[in-house]
Amino acid sequence: MRILKELNLSSDFILQDIKEYEITVKQLEEMRNISGSYESLFSKRAKLYKEMDLKNQSLYEKDYKHYILEHYTFLKRPVIIIGNRIFIGNSKNVVNQAKQFLNEQ
Repeated sequence: MRILKELNLSSDFILQDIKEYEITVKQLEEMRNISGSYESLFSKRAKLYKEMDLKNQSLYEKDYKHYILEHYTFLKRPVIIIGNRIFIGNSKNVVNQAKQFLNEQ
């Protein structure tokens, strides 16, 4: 919520609570097309990532896709899509890039 307030998004943005409304295959594929990979959308900070010992496994694009669709915690959040640009994660750098892009619009 802090990031949403910081970005001061207009009312025409759609906010999807992925805990309540799961991400669809189509949505994930669209995000992958913009970002370039499923791995870029995958959170290695997720509790399940550690619990499942995934860091010691060789993961491929199909694995990242599978895990993101299997459980919402594997999606790096937030994901902000503006036109054909995507901003993934909550790092200061990503948030600042999104803010700058919004201000240029």
